[in-house]
Amino acid sequence: MKPILMTAAIVGLALSAPAHAEDDVAALTAEAAEIVQAFGKELRGELLGAMKAGGPVEAIAVCNEKAPAIAASHEAASGWTVARSSHKLRNPDNAADAYTAAVIADFVAREEAGETAKAMSQAEIVEEDGQKVFRFVKAIPTAQPCLNCHGGDDVKPEVVAKLAEVYPEDTARGFTVDQMRGVFTLSKVLSE
Repeated sequence: MKPILMTAAIVGLALSAPAHAEDDVAALTAEAAEIVQAFGKELRGELLGAMKAGGPVEAIAVCNEKAPAIAASHEAASGWTVARSSHKLRNPDNAADAYTAAVIADFVAREEAGETAKAMSQAEIVEEDGQKVFRFVKAIPTAQPCLNCHGGDDVKPEVVAKLAEVYPEDTARGFTVDQMRGVFTLSKVLSE
Protein backbone atom coordinates (compact mmCIF):
# COMPACT_ATOMS: atom_id res chain seq x y z
CA MET A 1 0.00 0.00 0.00
CA LYS A 2 1.30 3.43 -0.84
CA PRO A 3 2.30 5.60 2.16
CA ILE A 4 -0.39 8.21 1.43
CA LEU A 5 -3.14 5.59 1.14
CA MET A 6 -1.92 3.82 4.28
CA THR A 7 -1.91 7.11 6.19
CA ALA A 8 -5.41 7.88 4.94
CA ALA A 9 -6.59 4.40 6.00
CA ILE A 10 -5.08 4.79 9.47
CA VAL A 11 -6.58 8.28 9.89
CA GLY A 12 -9.94 6.91 8.69
CA LEU A 13 -9.80 4.12 11.27
CA ALA A 14 -8.82 6.55 14.00
CA LEU A 15 -11.69 8.87 13.13
CA SER A 16 -14.21 6.02 13.05
CA ALA A 17 -13.09 4.57 16.42
CA PRO A 18 -14.94 7.10 18.59
CA ALA A 19 -18.14 6.64 16.57
CA HIS A 20 -17.79 2.87 17.00
CA ALA A 21 -17.27 3.29 20.77
CA GLU A 22 -20.36 5.53 20.94
CA ASP A 23 -22.34 2.86 19.07
CA ASP A 24 -21.06 0.24 21.54
CA VAL A 25 -22.07 2.39 24.51
CA ALA A 26 -25.54 2.99 23.03
CA ALA A 27 -26.09 -0.73 22.36
CA LEU A 28 -24.78 -1.75 25.79
CA THR A 29 -26.88 0.96 27.47
CA ALA A 30 -30.01 -0.35 25.75
CA GLU A 31 -29.17 -3.91 26.81
CA ALA A 32 -28.49 -2.84 30.41
CA ALA A 33 -31.71 -0.81 30.52
CA GLU A 34 -33.67 -3.90 29.41
CA ILE A 35 -32.08 -5.97 32.18
CA VAL A 36 -32.87 -3.26 34.75
CA GLN A 37 -36.46 -3.05 33.53
CA ALA A 38 -36.92 -6.84 33.73
CA PHE A 39 -35.24 -7.05 37.15
CA GLY A 40 -37.26 -4.13 38.49
CA LYS A 41 -40.54 -5.51 37.12
CA GLU A 42 -39.93 -8.95 38.62
CA LEU A 43 -38.85 -7.52 41.98
CA ARG A 44 -41.80 -5.11 42.08
CA GLY A 45 -44.20 -7.98 41.29
CA GLU A 46 -42.80 -10.08 44.13
CA LEU A 47 -42.94 -7.15 46.55
CA LEU A 48 -46.52 -6.20 45.66
CA GLY A 49 -47.58 -9.85 45.89
CA ALA A 50 -46.04 -10.15 49.34
CA MET A 51 -47.64 -6.86 50.43
CA LYS A 52 -51.03 -8.11 49.29
CA ALA A 53 -50.56 -11.50 50.98
CA GLY A 54 -49.14 -10.36 54.31
CA GLY A 55 -48.43 -6.65 54.37
CA PRO A 56 -45.09 -4.86 54.65
CA VAL A 57 -43.61 -7.34 57.13
CA GLU A 58 -44.06 -10.07 54.51
CA ALA A 59 -42.44 -7.87 51.86
CA ILE A 60 -39.24 -7.60 53.92
CA ALA A 61 -38.53 -11.26 53.16
CA VAL A 62 -38.72 -10.50 49.43
CA CYS A 63 -35.94 -7.93 49.66
CA ASN A 64 -33.93 -10.10 52.01
CA GLU A 65 -34.27 -13.48 50.31
CA LYS A 66 -35.81 -13.17 46.85
CA ALA A 67 -34.13 -10.02 45.52
CA PRO A 68 -30.63 -11.57 45.52
CA ALA A 69 -32.00 -14.66 43.76
CA ILE A 70 -33.78 -12.49 41.18
CA ALA A 71 -30.55 -10.58 40.54
CA ALA A 72 -28.65 -13.87 40.22
CA SER A 73 -31.15 -15.21 37.69
CA HIS A 74 -30.76 -12.07 35.57
CA GLU A 75 -26.98 -12.38 35.84
CA ALA A 76 -27.09 -16.00 34.69
CA ALA A 77 -29.40 -15.19 31.78
CA SER A 78 -27.50 -12.12 30.60
CA GLY A 79 -23.83 -12.54 31.48
CA TRP A 80 -23.88 -9.18 33.28
CA THR A 81 -23.22 -8.44 36.95
CA VAL A 82 -26.56 -7.22 38.33
CA ALA A 83 -26.96 -5.61 41.75
CA ARG A 84 -28.60 -2.89 43.82
CA SER A 85 -26.99 -0.41 46.18
CA SER A 86 -27.78 2.82 47.98
CA HIS A 87 -26.41 5.81 49.84
CA LYS A 88 -28.64 4.63 52.71
CA LEU A 89 -28.01 0.90 52.96
CA ARG A 90 -30.40 -1.58 54.43
CA ASN A 91 -28.38 -4.68 53.62
CA PRO A 92 -24.59 -4.38 54.03
CA ASP A 93 -24.21 -7.06 51.32
CA ASN A 94 -25.38 -4.38 48.87
CA ALA A 95 -22.52 -1.98 49.66
CA ALA A 96 -21.37 -0.08 46.59
CA ASP A 97 -18.01 -0.58 44.97
CA ALA A 98 -15.93 2.57 44.39
CA TYR A 99 -17.41 3.23 40.93
CA THR A 100 -21.02 2.87 42.06
CA ALA A 101 -20.39 4.90 45.24
CA ALA A 102 -19.06 7.80 43.14
CA VAL A 103 -22.08 7.64 40.83
CA ILE A 104 -24.46 7.53 43.81
CA ALA A 105 -22.78 10.62 45.29
CA ASP A 106 -23.18 12.37 41.94
CA PHE A 107 -26.85 11.36 41.74
CA VAL A 108 -27.49 12.64 45.28
CA ALA A 109 -25.91 16.01 44.37
CA ARG A 110 -27.92 16.19 41.13
CA GLU A 111 -31.12 15.39 43.02
CA GLU A 112 -30.34 18.09 45.59
CA ALA A 113 -29.92 20.48 42.62
CA GLY A 114 -33.43 19.63 41.42
CA GLU A 115 -33.02 16.75 38.98
CA THR A 116 -35.54 13.91 39.35
CA ALA A 117 -34.34 10.44 40.27
CA LYS A 118 -36.43 8.90 37.50
CA ALA A 119 -34.24 10.62 34.89
CA MET A 120 -30.85 9.70 36.36
CA SER A 121 -28.59 7.08 34.83
CA GLN A 122 -24.95 6.80 33.87
CA ALA A 123 -23.37 4.54 31.26
CA GLU A 124 -19.76 4.33 30.16
CA ILE A 125 -16.86 2.09 29.33
CA VAL A 126 -14.15 2.23 31.98
CA GLU A 127 -10.93 0.39 32.71
CA GLU A 128 -10.89 -1.75 35.84
CA ASP A 129 -8.01 -4.05 36.75
CA GLY A 130 -6.65 -3.90 33.20
CA GLN A 131 -10.01 -4.80 31.63
CA LYS A 132 -12.49 -2.72 29.66
CA VAL A 133 -15.77 -2.84 31.55
CA PHE A 134 -19.11 -1.33 30.64
CA ARG A 135 -20.81 0.20 33.70
CA PHE A 136 -24.47 1.19 33.93
CA VAL A 137 -26.08 2.74 37.00
CA LYS A 138 -29.77 3.72 37.15
CA ALA A 139 -31.45 5.53 40.04
CA ILE A 140 -34.40 3.85 41.74
CA PRO A 141 -37.10 6.38 42.60
CA THR A 142 -39.18 5.71 45.71
CA ALA A 143 -42.74 4.67 44.88
CA GLN A 144 -45.66 5.08 47.30
CA PRO A 145 -45.69 1.38 48.38
CA CYS A 146 -41.98 1.63 49.23
CA LEU A 147 -42.78 4.05 52.04
CA ASN A 148 -44.22 1.17 54.08
CA CYS A 149 -40.63 0.12 54.81
CA HIS A 150 -38.54 3.05 53.57
CA GLY A 151 -40.62 6.00 54.80
CA GLY A 152 -40.05 8.24 57.79
CA ASP A 153 -41.63 8.23 61.21
CA ASP A 154 -44.87 6.73 59.86
CA VAL A 155 -43.38 3.23 59.33
CA LYS A 156 -45.47 0.87 61.44
CA PRO A 157 -43.90 -0.44 64.66
CA GLU A 158 -44.13 -4.09 63.57
CA VAL A 159 -42.24 -3.20 60.37
CA VAL A 160 -39.60 -1.30 62.34
CA ALA A 161 -39.20 -4.32 64.65
CA LYS A 162 -38.83 -6.78 61.76
CA LEU A 163 -36.36 -4.49 59.97
CA ALA A 164 -34.29 -4.24 63.17
CA GLU A 165 -34.29 -8.04 63.42
CA VAL A 166 -33.34 -8.71 59.79
CA TYR A 167 -31.19 -5.63 59.16
CA PRO A 168 -29.67 -4.41 62.44
CA GLU A 169 -27.58 -1.76 60.64
CA ASP A 170 -30.48 -0.43 58.53
CA THR A 171 -30.24 3.18 57.39
CA ALA A 172 -32.67 2.93 54.45
CA ARG A 173 -35.48 5.04 55.86
CA GLY A 174 -36.67 8.62 55.67
CA PHE A 175 -37.42 8.62 51.94
CA THR A 176 -40.26 10.45 50.22
CA VAL A 177 -42.11 9.60 47.00
CA ASP A 178 -39.94 10.03 43.88
CA GLN A 179 -36.76 10.53 45.93
CA MET A 180 -33.81 8.32 44.92
CA ARG A 181 -33.86 5.31 47.23
CA GLY A 182 -30.90 3.57 45.63
CA VAL A 183 -29.59 2.34 42.31
CA PHE A 184 -29.46 -0.62 40.03
CA THR A 185 -25.81 -1.16 39.13
CA LEU A 186 -24.76 -3.38 36.24
CA SER A 187 -21.43 -4.19 34.69
CA LYS A 188 -20.09 -6.32 31.87
CA VAL A 189 -16.45 -7.13 31.12
CA LEU A 190 -15.73 -6.30 27.49
CA SER A 191 -12.08 -7.39 27.23
CA GLU A 192 -9.37 -9.06 29.21
